[in-house]
Amino acid sequence: MSQIKDDLFHTPQTFMGIPYKTEAMVSSVVILGCPFDCGTHPFRVGSRQGPHAIREQSSLVRPFQSELADCNILEELKVIDAGDIRLVPSRIDDSFKLIEDAAYRLAENGAVPIGFGGDGSVSLPLIRAASRLHSGLAVLHFDSHTDAYEVDPVHKYDAATQFSHAALEQRVSVNNSYHIGLRGSTSFQGVYNHTRELGYSLITMRDFLKRGQDDVMQELHNKLGRRPVYLSWDMDVFDPSCAPGVCTPEWGGFSSREGIEVVRGLTGLNIVAADINTVSPPHDVNGMTAFLAASLTYEILLLLWRTRQMDQSR
Repeated sequence: MSQIKDDLFHTPQTFMGIPYKTEAMVSSVVILGCPFDCGTHPFRVGSRQGPHAIREQSSLVRPFQSELADCNILEELKVIDAGDIRLVPSRIDDSFKLIEDAAYRLAENGAVPIGFGGDGSVSLPLIRAASRLHSGLAVLHFDSHTDAYEVDPVHKYDAATQFSHAALEQRVSVNNSYHIGLRGSTSFQGVYNHTRELGYSLITMRDFLKRGQDDVMQELHNKLGRRPVYLSWDMDVFDPSCAPGVCTPEWGGFSSREGIEVVRGLTGLNIVAADINTVSPPHDVNGMTAFLAASLTYEILLLLWRTRQMDQSR
């Protein structure tokens, strides 16, 4: 029997067509799908489908950026896609362990994992993994909500308490961590005060716009220096006009251009892990939120590449 040629078949869909591998190399960046949500949102459940949608829309993103990096940064960063973690959405404890174990396995040789949520709760197990490898870890959390609500003693985990757990478990250096882009209504009284009591710094969207991006970025760079940073980007920090397919939309957010420029402003920080969460395909319009998330992922890769170039030139 003649052997069937490999080029007759498509490989599994990956982010921007990068290689599918589950073993990370030193200095590589790894895309890791976390198709999980707690299943507790009162009316928008669907972010478990986010990783597939982001990969699908990533075919619209190209590897060269002539203005800032006229080379194939995917190849230079050795970016691979490890696929999705095998888990069951809403089985919280089991899924969190699997996410933490997968992220740790990929990162223990020095790789940078970028998790695709899933709802915002996936940040907690990803942070747990990163904190095992990087002491003094700071968090930069871009979101319209703090996700640092008071923890219910009976139902401990949901997509509004992951940063409370990260603080209470001492996984992060809260005095060096920020929640940025906050705005809109909340379900409970005292949410911002509780977040501050945990030790976090808050920059609301009103604060950000009043101060201006340059001033905020200067503060972040001065405060964080070369400290290891976990970057968490909830897609509802964008305005619903450009990111309608999220779980909890809030008007008055970043435009797509503003959000991309914010990520570029982080260049030089020591980003050791990241996630992009809360893409909810059932609530999206023509895949535009997933496309923006894919483009933002490319911008995170670009900032990692540019930061490495800066480090090598020092």
